[in-house]
Amino acid sequence: MRCPFCQHESSRVLESRTSEDLTIVRRRRECFNEACMRRFTTYEKVEMSPLMVVKKDRKREEFSRDKLYTGIRKACEKRPIPMSTIDQLTDQVEREIRLEFEREVPSDAIGEKIMNGLRDIDGVAYVRFASVYRQFRDIETFAKEILTFLNSEQGRGQATESNGAEFWRREGKE
Repeated sequence: MRCPFCQHESSRVLESRTSEDLTIVRRRRECFNEACMRRFTTYEKVEMSPLMVVKKDRKREEFSRDKLYTGIRKACEKRPIPMSTIDQLTDQVEREIRLEFEREVPSDAIGEKIMNGLRDIDGVAYVRFASVYRQFRDIETFAKEILTFLNSEQGRGQATESNGAEFWRREGKE
């Protein structure tokens, strides 16, 4: 590794540490040049091949983990969901799409994976994301999605807590 100060071609590793998730290695180094001997830090991370997202209009854009995280975070806004859970879901969705798709991934596949994860975490976050992702045009479509959720395994557990299913039964919607 070249020294960033004197440009000498060699340095030695003094210490190495891995990140908590074992994806990055941090190395403290020292320049071999006796006139310099300065210390610096390098980071080693696996470089993934670029993954392209194929949008509904067939346009392509490079996959963005930040965009994935932002979408999940917005759906979970003002909900009692720890940031660590949002981070874990972001990691899970990225890992799943990188395992399943090599070079191109349809945007639909990403949206479905996010919805599946949110369905298990929080019903309100799930419906929020679904309303944007599926582009609900009217209240009937929105209500159908809520009923589908309430009738699902995850929804029944969450509806019991908030009595949401009881509301729909009283209204004669179920």
